[in-house]
This record gives sequence, C-alpha cells and structure tokens, in this order.
Amino acid sequence: QVQLVESGGGLVQPGESLRLSCAASGGIFDTYTMSWYRQAPGKQRELVAGITKFSRTKYADSVQGRFTISRDNAKNTVYLQMNSLKPEDTAVYYCGARQGVTWYLPTYWGQGTQVTVSS
Repeated sequence: QVQLVESGGGLVQPGESLRLSCAASGGIFDTYTMSWYRQAPGKQRELVAGITKFSRTKYADSVQGRFTISRDNAKNTVYLQMNSLKPEDTAVYYCGARQGVTWYLPTYWGQGTQVTVSS
C-alpha cells in the first residue's frame, strides 16, 4: 500500500509561483509513474502533469510552458513547480501513483492540497 502526502498549496496572486510536493511511502517509488491532477469546484478531476519512471513527462495544454513536474527518487518525492499562475489554476491538487508507464487512472491518491490564485 502506497501513501501519498501533498504539501505546498496556498493562496497566491496571479503571476506568482508555487511548488507542490508529494512524498510517497510504502512502495518502490522509482517503479511508479507519478502524476498531478486537479479538481476545481463543479468540474471533473483532470490530469495536470505526469512523469514516468523513465522521467518521460506529459502536460495538459493549459499548463504547458508554465508548470514543470519532476521527481527525486532518492527522496521518494515528486514536485510540481507552478509559475505564472492564473485564477483558472485554482483547484484542489492531487498527487497520484500507478505502476507502469501510464499517467492515467492512478491506483493511489493523496488527500489533496488547495491552490487558490486570486488578487
């Protein structure tokens, strides 16, 4: 059983940056594809970014060029660097993990961290 704990969310103004972290335990971290999803009020949860065990990455079109996903296998942690934040980035951000090389349908989820972008 894999446990995921997100941190780093908060309230920022448009144009500012945040870095989310997701610490994993209970599994062999470097065998998992890690992903970040988000869910805004009244909307479905959507994939924001993913990184495979080979460090191949994928981004949603809406965040391409602004967000960067990375992983530190020595620390069992995945990060999401978010720059040039916009109000439409406001959502609860969830970390996901799944064995294999797909970013979709994570097997394990964190509890989520709130990101609010507002002036």
